[in-house]
Amino acid sequence: MSEDRVVTIDMLVQKILEMDKQYDLTKIISAYEFAAKAHEGQFRSSGQPYIIHPLSVAEILLDLGMDTDTICAALLHDVVEDTDATSEQLQKRFGRDVAALVDGVTKLAKIPIFNKEQQQAENVRKIMLAMSQDIRVIIIKLCDRLHNMRTLEFRPEHKQRNTALETMNVYAPIARRLGIKKVQEELEDLAFHYLDPYAYKEIEQQMSVKRAEREAFIASIIDAIRTRLHSLPEDTFEKEPQIEGRVKSIYGMYKKVFVQHKDIDQVYDKYAVRVIVSTIGECYNVLGIVHDMYRPLPNRFKDYIATPKANMYQSLHTTVLGREGIPFEVQIRTWDMHATAEYGIAAHWKYKEGIQGKDKMEQRLSWIRQMLEAQQTSDDVEEIVRMIKNDLSPEDIVVMTPKGDTISLPIGATIIDFAYRIHTQIGHKMMGAKVDGRIVPLDYQLQTGQICEIMLSKDPEKGPTRAWLDIAKTNEAKSKIRSWFKRERRDENIVTGKSMVEKEFKHCHIRIPEEEYEKFLTEDMRRHNCNTLEDFYASIGYGGISIAKLAPRWKEIYHKNYMQGDEPEDQPIVAPVPRSPKSHIVLDDISDCAVKFAQCCNPLPGDDIVGFITRGHGISVHTTSCVNYRAMLSRDIPEERERWVDVQWTESSDAAMQTSIEVIATDRVGLVYDITAILMESRIPIIHSSSRILKNGNAVFDASIRIMNKSQLTSTFDRIRKIKGVLSVERANG
Repeated sequence: MSEDRVVTIDMLVQKILEMDKQYDLTKIISAYEFAAKAHEGQFRSSGQPYIIHPLSVAEILLDLGMDTDTICAALLHDVVEDTDATSEQLQKRFGRDVAALVDGVTKLAKIPIFNKEQQQAENVRKIMLAMSQDIRVIIIKLCDRLHNMRTLEFRPEHKQRNTALETMNVYAPIARRLGIKKVQEELEDLAFHYLDPYAYKEIEQQMSVKRAEREAFIASIIDAIRTRLHSLPEDTFEKEPQIEGRVKSIYGMYKKVFVQHKDIDQVYDKYAVRVIVSTIGECYNVLGIVHDMYRPLPNRFKDYIATPKANMYQSLHTTVLGREGIPFEVQIRTWDMHATAEYGIAAHWKYKEGIQGKDKMEQRLSWIRQMLEAQQTSDDVEEIVRMIKNDLSPEDIVVMTPKGDTISLPIGATIIDFAYRIHTQIGHKMMGAKVDGRIVPLDYQLQTGQICEIMLSKDPEKGPTRAWLDIAKTNEAKSKIRSWFKRERRDENIVTGKSMVEKEFKHCHIRIPEEEYEKFLTEDMRRHNCNTLEDFYASIGYGGISIAKLAPRWKEIYHKNYMQGDEPEDQPIVAPVPRSPKSHIVLDDISDCAVKFAQCCNPLPGDDIVGFITRGHGISVHTTSCVNYRAMLSRDIPEERERWVDVQWTESSDAAMQTSIEVIATDRVGLVYDITAILMESRIPIIHSSSRILKNGNAVFDASIRIMNKSQLTSTFDRIRKIKGVLSVERANG
């Protein structure tokens, strides 16, 4: 996978001279000489002189048609980070623009870093900020990463995997959103090669087996379409249409075969032909001719000309059936569309007829501004990386407003995401929505082509609920919801955040007095830029800080500093709590006794629980939501209340426990098989099961199963809810 070709300054100069575009060759050569002197004596992991890397990056940028300052910045992009050169020297010699580009690409240094994830997040955050000022920063960074990926085999194996994972999660999605397809696909293929070499090799072999056959088939399709177009009157097209074959990338094929569980013969677009014409009218004309020649497959036509993708990609896509019975895809676009499809934002520099005007450029880069605005509301430094992984999804949907405006959203987006994408206040005031005229729930996932109408509340106090944070798909919507709570509900956030911390302390068995909380949490407060403990509670309360990420560190600090003789002087001594043998339950102030789990509520590790002292049978453990426990609270009988005692799960409750589940679904053939298959895949033993049909035609599936803990049950429920026809899945009483 390595790039064995060594780029020299002479080769770079020759390529520049052969290009139609005008470059300041003197400035570029001067930048090379400065970089070569600065990097003198430095070598890459491959053993080659370091200067070969910036030369290679500059060549990739030349192929994208970038301008003189970008080429100079590519040659100089590592001198500030890896040599004694300074930004001031670069600005004095090469100008402010070149120095700013180099500074934008330079990684952060000399900042307090707590872990590698935070360092990655801070570097990406800086790049995103620099992108908002000059998009050329990220184009340089993408080409820098591309050459590093080409030569990754010379790095240690663990660094290969880490770099490949970062490339797949951060850089390839950015390249896709910028529309730079040539860079995106190569980054994905190279990263895939290191992340799953066996699957890569298998796909590569499958694609090479019938390569000659595939090339012959595509050639025959091209000849047939060209012959048909030549038979039309001469004035049908402004100039000769270009027809070419397209080969699907290895990672693109992997996503269809392995991720979507398809056989390679079911991938309809592995055979593809592209027709490039001069005008939009000619695109639709060619579409009609192709559909006349070949039978189009239902639901396989996409008009990205009328509704462009979020990265401004435009084309007509149709899948048709060849005379041999083999399906293939035809893409039809204009030359302008082709430039944008191949080079994305870089077409602005490569072609005069490319992306023109400030408004169009602003439209192309609006997502950067949205992402930066979204991460401002988070006190979690790693939020920006999660946003890129989530919001820059591989595919988008396009949903329309009642007025006909189109809104692009990631797949899986809900009406909450739609409302906030239109306007922040529309989201805050939303009380419901209609999709294609039908009222839908807030967690309804939108589909391309649907018309969504948001219904607004007239209540001036109306705002979002905290549950919306779990429903929303996009970080843009989540950040606006968090901003509302941060601004409107600070006192409530402090109470909520403090309660969450105390609950997590209890869950982790962290026992320190409240006056010690601030000292214990000082490091986390500093990491998340919280000046006071109340600020910290408030950030947790509105969702700006994820408490789940802090808990493992809290347990480690507590056991290190509080459980090994290093307690503070005023730390109360906690007497050992007796434990019930083999029960995984801690019993407060109760000596060794038998424990059983109540069948009325079937408690699982992770549930909030209480114990009931039975006569002659030890402790019966119930959930706090158990109907019997609730009934006791409502009766308020002192003698009965005294028999209820506090109990807790131990830190490692790993014994499988029995519980019952109930699934209600639309009756169909194969329903029971689909449910039991998920239970088997999750390695959950089924003790017994049954199913029945209700009078309304729905089916009920009941089962008693053995489960390790509540989190395992929750994840299993999430998988069962995705089964076709499932209406609900709940825990059932014993």
